Amino acid sequence: MENNPAAELQLIVPNLHRRYSGVTATNRMVAPKLAKMFRAAWLGSHAPEGIARMGFADLLKLWRRPAPLIWHARRNDEMIVGVLLRALGWPLKLVFTSAAQRHHTWLTRWLIRQMDAVIATSALSASFLKREATVVMHGVDTERYAPPADRAAAFAESGLPGRYAIGCFGRVRAQKGSDVFVEAMCRLLPRYPDFSAVLVGAVVPEQQGFANGLKQRIEAAGLTSRIRISGEVPIEEVERWYQRLTIYAFTSRNEGFGLTLIEAMSSGAALVAARAGAAEFVVEDGITGVLVPPGDVDALCTALEPLMRDPAAAAAMGERARARVVEKFSLDAEANGIAAVYRVLA
Repeated sequence: MENNPAAELQLIVPNLHRRYSGVTATNRMVAPKLAKMFRAAWLGSHAPEGIARMGFADLLKLWRRPAPLIWHARRNDEMIVGVLLRALGWPLKLVFTSAAQRHHTWLTRWLIRQMDAVIATSALSASFLKREATVVMHGVDTERYAPPADRAAAFAESGLPGRYAIGCFGRVRAQKGSDVFVEAMCRLLPRYPDFSAVLVGAVVPEQQGFANGLKQRIEAAGLTSRIRISGEVPIEEVERWYQRLTIYAFTSRNEGFGLTLIEAMSSGAALVAARAGAAEFVVEDGITGVLVPPGDVDALCTALEPLMRDPAAAAAMGERARARVVEKFSLDAEANGIAAVYRVLA
């Protein structure tokens, strides 16, 4: 266990999910910040830089240790493992972060009742928990997700035609509203030749048919050169894609939080967002973004078109969006909120 002797450890950050997901992404961003405040270690896959790593052999050394350890779960399986370890003699204080905006299953409700503290990523998420929770909204690294020095030059790197880009990021699937975005682009791009569009995100095997349907729609509209589906790209390339955008479309039909909201805002893109996840808590409608109903192509087009017609207005909205994230949704603010919960348990 690199740089973290078992006797000194205070916090375990488990990530027991092999597939990279939004939950993993949020965990990876905030964990190194927490590791600057607590002696912490990451258990599982996709460990970020800036926090020590531990294996299951290291975990065995912590059995019946006198000093308590915080185990911060973000999924059911991580709660289950925490509950079992504590029952078997590991000195754990259990914390769970919930982003879900729905009624939980009986198993999740039972697991939540076993936690020593619960964090919700929005007031709406907290309302479904049936117990006291502390609201700590997600943050973003405003230095990594920052506006480019020259957005036109950043766009030119993309190889897309035109002068401006509209983006929609996340796994290509119906839940993310990828079809809503593609349909809106098929309607709008013919009217605005200076714009191109990009879907940045993985196409998992079970969604290949859905993705093929989107490609067929794009081909039928004659827009193959102006609507790109990138597939999965490294995180550094995702960050660069944000900097190439003038406008970001958040089209999810349902979300836990929707981290791309604040990533795009932090990067200085104008935002049109479906009222899903934390959008209504993050976006000041008409000021730092425009809110529309989920799954509504007509409403999305109506909100996007004025920004496409006036890229200078889009740039001004992007500046206001960036300022809001810096003020309210920084990674430091998230880490400080989580740390306050830990200190109550210590």
